[in-house]
Amino acid sequence: MKEISFSNAILLPEIVRLINEGHTVTLRLKGFSMRPFLEDGRDKALLTLPKNPKLGDPVLAENFPGHYVLHRIVKIEGDQVTLLGDGNLACEHCQLKDIKAAVIGFYRKGRETMDLTTGRKWRVYSAIWTRLYPIRRYLLAAYRRIWIPIFGPV
Repeated sequence: MKEISFSNAILLPEIVRLINEGHTVTLRLKGFSMRPFLEDGRDKALLTLPKNPKLGDPVLAENFPGHYVLHRIVKIEGDQVTLLGDGNLACEHCQLKDIKAAVIGFYRKGRETMDLTTGRKWRVYSAIWTRLYPIRRYLLAAYRRIWIPIFGPV
């Protein structure tokens, strides 16, 4: 299988179109906002049409025109949604209608098997990591400055 790289400005609107047509799309992740467990250029997400987004779900959202993020939902109030990447310290906001895709699972570390977002492994990781928000800044700094240089990405 051949992989082709495009800028997000070109690729993501096309991915959203395919998802709206009922397709699922596998997307290689770009960026560091879902660190420490999802890495730039290494991991992939399987995206599908969002049916009923809820707290804790990782989603692809257009938080302002032409700018997409793949983050976790941390709050829903009416049609207002607050998103936070696992590797981020600041929240981003959008509306429910701006959620373009739901993540079914992730292919990590070049594996052929997917870690489902409904699976036990993802739920346990999510429960622990989201509760560590107050000290996340320090954990992420240690991960970047100590862990990655010695052991490489998780």
